[in-house]
Amino acid sequence: MESLLTDRLAILSHPQRLAVFRLLMRRCPDELPAGEIADVLQLKASTASVYLSALTQAGLISQRRDATRLLYAVNLDAAREVVAGLFVDCCRGRADLCPPQFSDLLGNISPMAHKTFNVLFVCSGNSARSIIAETILRERVGDRFTAYSAGTAHRSELNPFAVEMLKSKGHDVSLLRSKNIAEFHGADAPRIDFVFTVCDHAANEDCPTWPGQPVSGHWGMPDPVKADGTDAEKRLAFHQTYGALHNRIMAFSALSFENLNRVSLQKCVDEIGKETANQE
Repeated sequence: MESLLTDRLAILSHPQRLAVFRLLMRRCPDELPAGEIADVLQLKASTASVYLSALTQAGLISQRRDATRLLYAVNLDAAREVVAGLFVDCCRGRADLCPPQFSDLLGNISPMAHKTFNVLFVCSGNSARSIIAETILRERVGDRFTAYSAGTAHRSELNPFAVEMLKSKGHDVSLLRSKNIAEFHGADAPRIDFVFTVCDHAANEDCPTWPGQPVSGHWGMPDPVKADGTDAEKRLAFHQTYGALHNRIMAFSALSFENLNRVSLQKCVDEIGKETANQE
């Protein structure tokens, strides 16, 4: 085991191999094609292939063929073994020696306390998908959650089709505004319990670490803003996005938070993203 840990740490010591691993970790449990990984990290296809091969051989990521494509995903068991090897074995399981954020590895995993949860939906522009999700959560189950949304882009504006669609469904849009993610990293920002990315671009970005280690999920879906065709066809795209987000949010809000620990809750969040995506 010690030799395996040393080998894996050696693989991850290379900055660009580490970047590939971190990207797949951010997108977990998604499988990404090699081409997307190369594009996101601005790597040549041949270079990305070498890095992916090294990570696969070390068992840090998995590879699966889908027709003509090779799909890659992070191997969570291997990632946990690396962390455990550094912070559990070395510290002999003593919580006073291990960093506080790794206390879950020592079995101190308690259910989520019964309270009002702060939920942040993140997209690239904060003009449509994340705004729609914020609105649905606030008005459908706002008694248990406080909803926020933000974008990774420096500046954006609300999409008029999104605002029109929300109004047509009876939602109050008076509180909506486009926000940058920086608002939620300041000293006065609310403590976020859940972070959901609703577009692949935002999920692929290497964002700052969130205080308090919120549970995170990726619920990526097509951008209705990019829909082509007539105004009627564009409006249909926004209604479809609304329906997809509504399904995810209703499934999420129905979870038994008081009976789920963080590990179980994370699995539920991941499953919601996969199951609802398959239904669309």
